Amino acid sequence: MPPLVAAMISLGVLGAIDTYITATVFPVPVWVTFIAWASFYACGGGQHGLVKSIVSNWTGIIIASLTLLVIQYGPQHPIFVALLVGLGTSAMVMVSSVKILNFPPAIVFGFASLVGTTAATNTSVVTSGMNHPTLVAMAAMLLGGAFGLLSEIGTSLLSTKKPATA
Repeated sequence: MPPLVAAMISLGVLGAIDTYITATVFPVPVWVTFIAWASFYACGGGQHGLVKSIVSNWTGIIIASLTLLVIQYGPQHPIFVALLVGLGTSAMVMVSSVKILNFPPAIVFGFASLVGTTAATNTSVVTSGMNHPTLVAMAAMLLGGAFGLLSEIGTSLLSTKKPATA
């Protein structure tokens, strides 16, 4: 079948499975898995894109966690928060000089996903246990990256292969 139709089927079926899994078996924010899924493709796909995406996403999550931790214990003033977010943004740009992290949007996806996870789950970075938003966001990003790889494989398997001509 044409690659677009193959992708439509592969991603559609896996998107439904992802949504079901995150609503029942593995309760992480489904929107974070979809961000990670897109990040996988943005980082080039394949095994290298998967590793690059996850490492970048998790780096953003760690930077966001540290930023939110300082915000938690600092003065609750908009200027202080803004300065810290600016420092976190600078840190994301700085770490992008490392080869595996050289696609800054994937780092930002992680940062934003952690901040969103804290809001969506009504938890803070000082929460203890398995509901810690850092762990939840990291798990969701890992799951989304895996779905990205699976969808790429599914699309490839469903796509029409043109025989090589002699």
